[in-house]
Amino acid sequence: MNKNNITICLEKKEDYREVENLIRESFWNVYRPGCSEHYVINVLREDPAFVGELDFVMYLNKNQNDVEFNTSDCKDSELIGQNMFMRTVIEADDGRTIPVLTMGPICITPSLKRRGYGKSGFDYSSNFGIRYHDLPEDADASFFLCKELIPGYLDEITGVYQTPKGYYVEDSDVEEFDKEFPYKEKLKLPGQIF
Repeated sequence: MNKNNITICLEKKEDYREVENLIRESFWNVYRPGCSEHYVINVLREDPAFVGELDFVMYLNKNQNDVEFNTSDCKDSELIGQNMFMRTVIEADDGRTIPVLTMGPICITPSLKRRGYGKSGFDYSSNFGIRYHDLPEDADASFFLCKELIPGYLDEITGVYQTPKGYYVEDSDVEEFDKEFPYKEKLKLPGQIF
């Protein structure tokens, strides 16, 4: 498969359910039995920290040979991925508040995972001196990655990343939302972190 054969475009309201289903398929039983990410994006789209102009979907084109950014119609292709951004901050150890973007949920259709379509160029946040809030110092933070979009932006900064409030959802709300989708079995699997 040609990885250059994709179109990236802004998510549209009429895409929401298809994108939520893709996210559900991508995250199901990965971090916990079932998943909550499909509900999280549903909530985040209405959050003031949501960056709508950076809410992208990725389509696999059957007849094109190049990567294309398109803000119009992408519907002639297969939805294979999604990525969105939220505004948040790092509370620096020196008392400053450093504005940053957080990425995610991000997903690639399960059949194309680990084939170069998702995140690249990221490093462990600990290498930047950035800690995940409420995570004990001895806990595994390998999930928490960082990438400077402006070289040097995080130079001389250490501190605690603050997760946008919209990411915190109630399990009961997730369960209710999940009833709108086809049944899937929740499994407790090795490697899940929740």
